Amino acid sequence: MLKDVARVGRAADKADGSPYTSGSPETVGELGASSAVPSVNPNSRLGPVSPHDKDGTMERIVVGIDVAKQQVDVHVRPQGEAFTLATDEAGLTGLVERMQKLEPRLVVLEATGGYEVPVAAALGSAGLPVVVVNPRQIRDYARATGQLAKTDALDARIIALFGEAVQPAVRPLLDEQARILGELVARRRQLVEMLAAESNRHRQVHERRVRERIAAHLEWLRQALKELERDLHDTIRTTPLWRARETLLTSVPGVGDVTAHTLIAELPELGQLDRRRIAALVGVAPLNRDSGTFRGRRMIGGGRASVRTVLYMAAVTASRCNPAVAAIYQRLIAAGRPAKVALVAAMRKLLVILNAIVRDGRPWQPA
Repeated sequence: MLKDVARVGRAADKADGSPYTSGSPETVGELGASSAVPSVNPNSRLGPVSPHDKDGTMERIVVGIDVAKQQVDVHVRPQGEAFTLATDEAGLTGLVERMQKLEPRLVVLEATGGYEVPVAAALGSAGLPVVVVNPRQIRDYARATGQLAKTDALDARIIALFGEAVQPAVRPLLDEQARILGELVARRRQLVEMLAAESNRHRQVHERRVRERIAAHLEWLRQALKELERDLHDTIRTTPLWRARETLLTSVPGVGDVTAHTLIAELPELGQLDRRRIAALVGVAPLNRDSGTFRGRRMIGGGRASVRTVLYMAAVTASRCNPAVAAIYQRLIAAGRPAKVALVAAMRKLLVILNAIVRDGRPWQPA
C-alpha cells in the first residue's frame, strides 16, 4: 500500500497542469514562522565573514540559549563563554545588550512550551538572527554526540553546538497579531478535542447525576467554542491581509472557515514556497525508505500535524465537490489504490492549488 504513496506524489505533480503550478523556492524551517518568508537567507551557512574576524580566520559566533521559567542559560561558541540571566525585564534587556555586542551569526533557542516566546521576541525585535528549534532535534543531537548528562548549562552548550553544526535557517518570528491568531486557533482545537472526549464519556456513563454533570460541561464547551469562533472571525476580519487571504482560500470548493483559519495561522509560508517544498513542510510528501538494493515503502511523516489534520478533512470534502481534487482521487481509486493513499494524493493536490491561489492572488475559477 505504501509503495503507492510514492506514486501519489508523482500523480499529484503530473495532475498539476493548471495555472496553479510552481512557486519560487524559499528557505523552510519548522518553528518561528512569520507572515513573511525571506527570499534570501543572509544567515544560511552562517553568512559572510564577521567583523570580528582577524587575519582572515572566520570566527563564527553561535549562541545557544536554554530557556526555563525564571532564567536563561547562555553558551557562546566558539569562545565557550557561559552565563545565566533572569527572564524578567531587566534580565532580557541585559541579554539583548550582550548579544548585540557579540554580533552572533546565529542565536538558537529550544522550544519549551511557550517560555521561549518572550525571549525570542526580545532578541528578534533587536534584529538578532534568532531561530527556535524542535527540542527533539536537540535531544537527538545530544545522544548522537554522547552527551547523556542533563543540566541547564549543559543543555545550553548542546544547543550552541547543534546550531554550529546543523546551522538551522533563520526566519522572521511571529508578530503579535500572528501570535494571537495562532493561540486562538490552538484553543479552538483544544475545545474540539475536549468536546469529543466528554461526548464519549457521556455515552459510557449510566449514573444519572454523573451524566447530568457531563451534559452541563458539554453545553459549556459548545458555548465556549461558539464564542471562540466569533473571536477568530473578528480577528481575521480586522486585518485586511488576512481577510483577503481568507476570501481566496474559502473560494476553493472543500475549504471552509476552519481550514482557512488554520492555514492562515499555522502555515504562513503558503504562497511563498514551490509545490514540493510546501508539501514537505506540511508532511504530505512521500519519504524514501531505501538502502542498497532494498526499496522500502514510501510513507508520509513529519511536518505540521495540525495543518495536516484540517487538510485531511478538507480533502475528504473536496474529493466529492472539487473537480480537480475529485479527478485524482477517483483515478487512483479506479486503479485499485487504497482509499487512504488516494486521500493523501487529494490532500497534496488541494494544498498545491491553495498554494498557487495565494501566490497568484486569484480566487478559484472552475475549468
